[in-house]
Amino acid sequence: MDGDFVIGGVFTFHYNIYTVIYQYTTKPESLKCTGSLIVPQLHFSRTMIFALEEINNSTELLPGIKLGYHIYDSCASVPVAVHVAFQLSNGHDPLFYKDDNCSQSGVVTAVVGESGSTPSISISRIIGSFLIPQVSHSASCACLSDKKQFPTFFRTIPSDQFQADALAKLVKHFGWTWIGAVHSDSDYGNYGMASFLAAAQREGICVEYSESFYWTDPQSKIQRVADVIRRSTAKVVVAFMDTTEMRLLLEELAREPLPLRQWIGSEGWITDPELMDFAFCAGAIGVALEQFLIPGLTDFLLDLSPTEVAASSVLTEFWEDAFNCTLIKQAGSHKRLCNGTENMKMLENSFSELRNTNMVYKAVYAIAHAIHNAVCQKTNVTTQCDKHFRLESKQVLSELKKVNFSRNGYPVSFDANGDPVAFYELINWQKSESGDIEVVSVGYYDASLPKGQEFRINREITWLEDDTQVPVSVCSESCSPGTRKVLQKGKPICCYDCIPCPEGEISNTTDSSDCVQCPREFWPNVERDACFPKPVEFLSFDEVLSVILAALSVTGACLAIITGIIFFCHRTTPVVRANNSELSFLLLFSLTLCFLCSLTFIGAPSEWSCMLRHTAFGITFVLCISCVLGKTVVVLMAFKATLPGSNVMKWFGPPQQRMTVVFLTFIQVLICTVWLVLSPPFPVKNLSTYKEKIILECALGSAVGFWAVLGYIGLLAVFCFVLAVLARKLPDNFNEAKLITFSMLIFCAVWITFIPAYVSSPGKFTVAVEIFAILASSFGLILCIFAPKCFIIIFQPEKNSKKYLMNKN
Repeated sequence: MDGDFVIGGVFTFHYNIYTVIYQYTTKPESLKCTGSLIVPQLHFSRTMIFALEEINNSTELLPGIKLGYHIYDSCASVPVAVHVAFQLSNGHDPLFYKDDNCSQSGVVTAVVGESGSTPSISISRIIGSFLIPQVSHSASCACLSDKKQFPTFFRTIPSDQFQADALAKLVKHFGWTWIGAVHSDSDYGNYGMASFLAAAQREGICVEYSESFYWTDPQSKIQRVADVIRRSTAKVVVAFMDTTEMRLLLEELAREPLPLRQWIGSEGWITDPELMDFAFCAGAIGVALEQFLIPGLTDFLLDLSPTEVAASSVLTEFWEDAFNCTLIKQAGSHKRLCNGTENMKMLENSFSELRNTNMVYKAVYAIAHAIHNAVCQKTNVTTQCDKHFRLESKQVLSELKKVNFSRNGYPVSFDANGDPVAFYELINWQKSESGDIEVVSVGYYDASLPKGQEFRINREITWLEDDTQVPVSVCSESCSPGTRKVLQKGKPICCYDCIPCPEGEISNTTDSSDCVQCPREFWPNVERDACFPKPVEFLSFDEVLSVILAALSVTGACLAIITGIIFFCHRTTPVVRANNSELSFLLLFSLTLCFLCSLTFIGAPSEWSCMLRHTAFGITFVLCISCVLGKTVVVLMAFKATLPGSNVMKWFGPPQQRMTVVFLTFIQVLICTVWLVLSPPFPVKNLSTYKEKIILECALGSAVGFWAVLGYIGLLAVFCFVLAVLARKLPDNFNEAKLITFSMLIFCAVWITFIPAYVSSPGKFTVAVEIFAILASSFGLILCIFAPKCFIIIFQPEKNSKKYLMNKN
């Protein structure tokens, strides 16, 4: 149709080209399209005509201006699309103008189309050189957003980059990390799948396989792709395909064995009603263009009279295919002659899914608004448009970049890349009560919303085999908290093994790739998914072992006190007097302190208790050994004094004995003082002995100081033992040296065995070993030295006489 300004239209009415093998003897004929008519593409062209009629009848948009159209069939073929592009660029004037004022009557101001991405690329490269804008309703390849290559390309359908992001977020939303992928071997499929794979990788989704084919490929290739799907372990398949390739694939998959897969579809096929005959695809989910109502469009598409049909070869082909009749009787034709009873109302159901027609409608109105802004001027009252304005395509291109309007409540605008705001409906194939598959909108994806909020589901989804449970498609099950992922060698990152966290580490999230070390004073629970404070362990008074040791300590102290009372009550008897009663009382006092000092080792260590326990133990034991040593020396001196002319006792009388005890004890006091001043013991949390608990203990501060205290005690004990051995055979009936020998033997044995036991005992048992050594050596002293005397005093008083004591064996 002619007009003041002409808009071009390119659609894929047919899929095949009539090809002839030439022998270079005749001139090749023009390219021809063959095959069956693609009805949705006819609807696109009719929608374009409908929109132009609306605009031509409008008093607001381009008033007084008539828009014409030239619509072409590209046959989904690049050679035909190139030929059409040159026709759109050159016009159809029969004359060749030589002057500067060339005719513009045949040149289009803009182009609507093409339906496919590959033909659109070919057309845009040619008409873009002449700055003719192209607005596609269906070419969604992300590559067309490149303004360096395609500076005049616009589209009302969102870029596949948004669709790929939406599909990746959809897959991630339902927890599918192990999927298969198939796509058309075309610009639409290849670029779309490349964008999807990149988005899937960002979302942590692994693709088991990615296969492609084109509808012209041999059947063997399609069968190979189907076999890959059958053998795969992924239960979810993302198909970025056109309707033609998807039909061929489903026909192949429909053969046995039938693989049950959850299909995720792109907008290229998810709303095609013809594909819903494949019942095994029920539950498919995907994204589709937004559907909205264009007032009057359905009535326009259904309003076809036989006269109008007969005037158009394309409409004639549609009519004859739709009603299986022929308008003109042809020889050899088996179709009946159309009799005029055919009614378009019978085909009304085929107009239910016309989503892309909305995009055609928007494209026509976008071009009309651009022309309006270029040739019309608004006055105070009316809008004046100049139909004789010499409009150039570059002016339309400039205005097209700025269009921003709403039609039927839906906004239309383009960004810097010529793309609209992306909005998709989330489509689910659900079985109706009659058993047929129908398209149900269950949500949407709006790229204009803030990140993380683009995706919304507002209706229940039906899955594979009419199930309401989301199918599972993972290479490996999720790793629970307390474990971490270890990738399987040679496999994608979604294939992994779950191993428990190492000792002392946790993971508190699902599918954790690393375990985290607990802080030093914390330890994992059994599940290793949380850190808890380590239990603090020390020898407390609540424990059975502590109670036993404390009881023994108190018992020993009471025993020493009772012994002292017995000795005090019988202080005038020969047994008490013969054994140096002053040193005996001092020894009993020091033994009482020895028993009681073991109590300082029980309980939570503090700064004062740590300093007190070692120094009190060291000083009281030296006082004890000094008394024993004094008694031993007294025995030796006493027997030396019985020799004729001996005057030795005057050199070791009571004053000398006291001085010896004080001097020896002072040395230990001096050692302890230096130890406490330079590096005193202090409480410390021992985190190294046990990994799972804290040992609260006293650090020595200075190991030299500790071993100096013990070494000094040992030195005195050995010296006392040697002297006691020398005096053991002296001839008195009650020779105390024998008792001292036994006590020192026990004392030395205890402390010699203490050293390895102390070093090797872990945690609180180190303290228990030290307490046991103190108690054992103290009991050894009191029992060996004082028990025999108390036995005589209490049970054998007849032996408590000077005569018995002086009697020689």
